[in-house]
Amino acid sequence: MYGRDTTFLLRSPATTRRVTSLPSGVSFETPKHTRLGVLAMAVKRSPKRLKYSAPNFTKEDGLVYVEVDQSGADSWKLEPVVQLLKEGAVGVIPTDTVYALVCHLKSHSAIERLRRIKNIEPSKPLSILCRSLRDIDIYTTGFPRGDGQGHANIFRTVKHCLPGPYTFILTASKELPKQCVRYGTATAKYASRKNVGVRIPDDAICQAILEKMDAPLISTSVKWPKENEWMIDPVAIADIYGPEGLDFVVDVGLRVADPSTVVDMTGTYPKIIRQGKGPKLHWMEDESDPSALEDLIPSAT
Repeated sequence: MYGRDTTFLLRSPATTRRVTSLPSGVSFETPKHTRLGVLAMAVKRSPKRLKYSAPNFTKEDGLVYVEVDQSGADSWKLEPVVQLLKEGAVGVIPTDTVYALVCHLKSHSAIERLRRIKNIEPSKPLSILCRSLRDIDIYTTGFPRGDGQGHANIFRTVKHCLPGPYTFILTASKELPKQCVRYGTATAKYASRKNVGVRIPDDAICQAILEKMDAPLISTSVKWPKENEWMIDPVAIADIYGPEGLDFVVDVGLRVADPSTVVDMTGTYPKIIRQGKGPKLHWMEDESDPSALEDLIPSAT
């Protein structure tokens, strides 16, 4: 089907075994890494990666692990990942900032599994990774475009930031599943708003996946369980979240723990509520407020 060499690793809680239906060179492995061992992997990469000439695979209660070049030169390897996402899988992909836990926007069961794997409360909103500005127009009410009465046309300015390392908080439209937004918050400042964070990452692998999807991806950043720190090593992510029900991991190597800059676009002027990788631009007001961010977007990538 693909006709090129591919790197896949399938992990399973069961003991290592060979399955006749799998191509030669593919096996299931039992992750045996302690927390200290996982931490060590952030420095020394795991050598247990298997290469084989027939990239077709069968996933039998295992974790599909795909290594690709971050340049996107071998993005054809992502076709099985795209198919899994369309079938309701939950997995991890790279972005231009940190690794993201993702699923199909229109798969309600996948969204619920994503929340369970990450342990996100049902009341918390989720971000979406968009393919283009058109997606943003469909699933939100869009960026302010000016009204001829002194209000700036922010849309023209924002176009120069995307794709890029920004999460823009916008008002959700009726097209966005209710599982993705929070209807009202405990903070009066944001009460009764139905908001969602939107991103168009400037990452070759992420864009290659999004281009083959029929809808945006639900997204949340990958952090250490019970710790407010981003996980930057895909091997560690697979070992920690694989047993929790993760379906696949796309590995482009170690990332830097530098999340996106989060900008609230729902007020009278754009406000930065988390300064991240994206630089502050002249039309953004700086109002960094970690507590407000937590109430709006729990873990924007």
